[in-house]
Amino acid sequence: MDDSTFLLYGAYGYTGQLIVKYAEQYGLQPILAGRNEDKLREMADATGYDYLAFDLEDTHALIHALQKVSVVLHVAGPFVHTAVPMIEACLETKTHYLDITGEIDVFELAHRYGSAAEQNEIMLMPGVGFDVVPTDCMAKFLAEKMPEAEQLELAFTMQGGSVSRGTANTMIEGLGSSGKMRRQGRIIDVPLGHAAKNIPFLEDYTRLAMSIPWGDVSTAYYTTGIPNIITYTKVSPATHRSTKWLPYIAWLLRLSWVRNIARRRVKAGPAGPNDKEREEGRSLVWGQITAENGDTLSARFIGPEGYTLTAHSSLIITRKVLNDEAYPGFQTPAGAYGDDLVMEIAGTHREMI
Repeated sequence: MDDSTFLLYGAYGYTGQLIVKYAEQYGLQPILAGRNEDKLREMADATGYDYLAFDLEDTHALIHALQKVSVVLHVAGPFVHTAVPMIEACLETKTHYLDITGEIDVFELAHRYGSAAEQNEIMLMPGVGFDVVPTDCMAKFLAEKMPEAEQLELAFTMQGGSVSRGTANTMIEGLGSSGKMRRQGRIIDVPLGHAAKNIPFLEDYTRLAMSIPWGDVSTAYYTTGIPNIITYTKVSPATHRSTKWLPYIAWLLRLSWVRNIARRRVKAGPAGPNDKEREEGRSLVWGQITAENGDTLSARFIGPEGYTLTAHSSLIITRKVLNDEAYPGFQTPAGAYGDDLVMEIAGTHREMI
């Protein structure tokens, strides 16, 4: 196998196209893959890369494709629907698995496949994009400075930019669901926005953030061993106030026709942030750990806009795997590659506060 070639499933999606755009910068050659042959052929004609068209439900075609590579970068979500067939095919073909999910259920699913992956000498690493590389690295960075920490809080926001259709559709899948946090090592359901606080994302930029079920509720525990974890994102005060009504309308949000209306609106909108928005946008991450005696440590991170960061972080990790830096079993990004992994991306800065 060529040590620069990998399978990119979901290549014509918004994030997939960004990964293709930057692949050459990392000396990598993606095989473009997905269900729509017309879109793949158009991309292949424009880039010169090979392509394979197949559905994940076509197990024979999926296995045939994975036999051509040593690693797949899976970017076709929602991963709660697409991760299982890809992971199971990777186990059969002994192919390393990477994806860009932020879904807690998918991280926990991959963790359950961990022993099978170890036996087959492959690595399962979900979350190699903005979900959860910068936050996972923040968790590791702080935990190494206070190994006795009992609580971890992480928060993120974006300045500029917008969400892609893929991200929006994943959010639609979660409509009507509860929030989640980790308490004494266990993931528990809590009301969405049950906790809120003002976060100093920058020295001159403190904003309200509320708790959400971000992927680190799962992954940060495996990376750090810290038993109590809460994750936040910036919201307006009005948005936070509105969460008090969610328990009364959750049943409505879970109805298929409500979700279908939301999906149609997403499809009618832009694919994601445009080039100018991505160039001008940036991602902000804050973290704080607390020891049993009340001592705290805090830090913050500034990086590129989230989709740009995802493209770079996923390619950096793909290149590491192709260079035989792969560790059998379930792995988290910072758990495998350390807290400086995210600092390999240009335009990043981290500081204690």
